[in-house]
Amino acid sequence: MSQVIGRKIIHIDMDAFYASVEQRDDPSLRGRPVAVGHAERRGVVVAASYEAREFGVRSAMPSTTALWQCAELVFVAPRFETYRAVSDQIRRIFADYTPLVEPLSLDEAYLDVTDNLRGIPTASATAKDIRAKILAETGLTASAGISYNKFLAKLASDHRKPNGQFVITPEMGPGFIETLPVAKFHGVGPVTAAKMTSLGIHTGADLRDRPLAFLQQHFGRSAAWYHAIARGEDDRLVTPDRPRKSSGSETTFARDLTAPADIEAGVRAMADDVWAWCEKHQVFGQTVTVKIKYADFRHVTRSKTLPSPVATCAQLHETSVSLVQSVYPVTLGIRLVGVSVSKFATGSVPEQLELGLPRARG
Repeated sequence: MSQVIGRKIIHIDMDAFYASVEQRDDPSLRGRPVAVGHAERRGVVVAASYEAREFGVRSAMPSTTALWQCAELVFVAPRFETYRAVSDQIRRIFADYTPLVEPLSLDEAYLDVTDNLRGIPTASATAKDIRAKILAETGLTASAGISYNKFLAKLASDHRKPNGQFVITPEMGPGFIETLPVAKFHGVGPVTAAKMTSLGIHTGADLRDRPLAFLQQHFGRSAAWYHAIARGEDDRLVTPDRPRKSSGSETTFARDLTAPADIEAGVRAMADDVWAWCEKHQVFGQTVTVKIKYADFRHVTRSKTLPSPVATCAQLHETSVSLVQSVYPVTLGIRLVGVSVSKFATGSVPEQLELGLPRARG
């Protein structure tokens, strides 16, 4: 992997984004441990404020566990439309500095500021300016990592959270990676980290010292990537406007469901969410997928590719329900269902709509 020389990359990461929006909009929540999510028995923490994190509350934690760890925890129902609106506001700020913005999620993005639009001489000063503008316009804080590639910029953004920034220069890069535990490498998940540990690879230095042939033997196609990042090399470009490949929505029920009417009601509700996104963005897909998770956490998916993109919400309902009906009869309760649409015909309007048929509303 050849290294692209002279780039200035910033990774911006909003601080406890969902929870911070809730604390901003409701002053009574400020300084208190807040969890975005639902407190019921089957609920899950979507996001946690820094005050909640001090008690060990983390995202994806069952709500009952979170309350056990922090009895004072305040649950707030998520407001995803509000978070999207704030995210759009932040992205407009990014656009004032560079056209090369690659969003990773609602609350983080890579920016290539090698040639920034403001003429600011350093990436560090640019990041400081961006963070100040985000605070002034949204009332929220952001952290930033600055480096010469995406891998190191993302590592750096965690180094001064919350509300800080950190620079990893080309001279610092190899040494910074040497001492870092491989479990902290972006892209090395728990399973891979455990496998590396079993092979005696605990730090970046350990990973760097393993020959490429050794890594290929144990990690296959990922070996070249691990070999490169252990040396601070990452030539991936900041790619703006990556095309979205699917849109989906899922929900966990408060109790396991076995009655077809209840299951299908959940599927229709998820289909409504997906159709609202498709209509808003005028992006329509041909493949419909339904995800089912049972009470024992086993999950299955059922998919159907239609001859042309889904044209109405009613058609999405019909297809989604027929897919979930393929798993009947239900002997073990269903705890979660999800619906997604993929194989997009980007920018096109479904044929049925072009013929003037009314568009169904979710």
